[in-house]
Amino acid sequence: MKAAAVTRNEEALSRTRIPPLGPEAFRTAVITALAKGRRLAAWFSVSDQEYCAVLADDQAGTLTWLGLAAEGGLDSLTPVCPQAHAFERELAESSAFRPIGHPWLKPLRALRAETPGGGEFFRVFGEEVHEVAVGPVHAGVIEPGHFRFQCAGEKVLHLEIALGYQHRGVEQALRSAAPQLAVAIAETAAGDTSIGHALAYAGVLEALARTAVPPRALALRAVALELERMANHAGDLGALAQDVGYLPTSAHCGRLRGDLLNLTAEVCGNRFGRGLVRPGGVAFDLEPERAGRIRKRLQTILSELHLAMDLAWKSPSVMARWEQAGRLSRKAAIELGVVGPAARACGLARDVRQDFASGFYALAHIPLALAHGGDVFSRAMVRWLEIQRSAGFVLEQLHSLPQGGIRVNVGPLAPSSAAAALVEGWRGEICHVALTDGHGGLAAYKIVDPSFHNWQALALVMRNGEISDFPLCNKSFNLSYCGHDL
Repeated sequence: MKAAAVTRNEEALSRTRIPPLGPEAFRTAVITALAKGRRLAAWFSVSDQEYCAVLADDQAGTLTWLGLAAEGGLDSLTPVCPQAHAFERELAESSAFRPIGHPWLKPLRALRAETPGGGEFFRVFGEEVHEVAVGPVHAGVIEPGHFRFQCAGEKVLHLEIALGYQHRGVEQALRSAAPQLAVAIAETAAGDTSIGHALAYAGVLEALARTAVPPRALALRAVALELERMANHAGDLGALAQDVGYLPTSAHCGRLRGDLLNLTAEVCGNRFGRGLVRPGGVAFDLEPERAGRIRKRLQTILSELHLAMDLAWKSPSVMARWEQAGRLSRKAAIELGVVGPAARACGLARDVRQDFASGFYALAHIPLALAHGGDVFSRAMVRWLEIQRSAGFVLEQLHSLPQGGIRVNVGPLAPSSAAAALVEGWRGEICHVALTDGHGGLAAYKIVDPSFHNWQALALVMRNGEISDFPLCNKSFNLSYCGHDL
């Protein structure tokens, strides 16, 4: 067997370096790699009988590419490698692939009523066991998703999560859209992560076109990504306070989230960063006066966030609800391939900005934020630490932005090539993978949002917990429905 192809983040390679393996050789290679600490970053179909997997090595900062040629089935990896379960379900749903012996082969995104056997939920039987169904329609502007609890009294025995209501065909649209429209589509993969997904899309194209982005543009991209992180983390901390009925922190953080979004609007005219990141650089520059204004406002926001969070940290009633609730063990986080703040709250030093540093993060580093309890409190603490460290990073970069241009032209994509771009979005690792055909057109495009890795972790932390803790646990992960469904 040929040696597996290995690349760095945002580094293109020829597709000839990814020879298709047979089912047994592929299965052995994945199991061996995962046993050595690597993770499944992506696994998708290229054609009816051709598949591709990308495995991330956090320690080495490398990506291993594996091809698979399978006319029919493959012995399921899920019983040995639980992090493969959602990938296998997705492949079975969208292609001819069949994971033989998969323990939970149900639709991942397709509406269950349209799939044979898809309407059946796992059930627990017993005299005191009852079901609680929540969604898919929720109050307010929450996206649709269905949660089915099996309970004994108030204790949750099992939670099944059914998604797929937001499936919009984003990956297919990216393959066929005109270049000037495609990046706008990428921004909508998860609306609250517009900067993160736009950066991943741009990174893939720039790698395939072998385009070097100007340093000033890289710095502005990093500033925008950290502003997006701070705004969402601040909103989550306020929502966590709200879910335990603590309104002072909730009210302050809700307002300050809006102030942070307004800083992004100050950069590009859009509170969610739409239109800023473009292949080859950024569409908007920052003159010194506006950069100074953003720095001053950010310092004020950070000071007010300190006051708001001090109220929560010093409240016994808040700590009594956050501590020990929804605990995810480090072992489970590793087995499920959990990413982002949820992983770092379990003590896993897993962050794309460090492990797969690219762009401006290869030049300027942000200290890693870790906690070790794996509970709601730990996930809140990681968010709070990241806000402070991201703020320090933004203040420093706005004080001394590199000189030069902000955008270069991106040439044609290399034919018969492949590239992957990893970005540490505020939820965790965003992965975009693209393969080109012999003419340089996109033959395959795959997006893996961090929510794809983390939804099963939410289901797991609810076992043997109180059903009244579900809103709190759910918000502590704050996963994306549309980012998962695409």
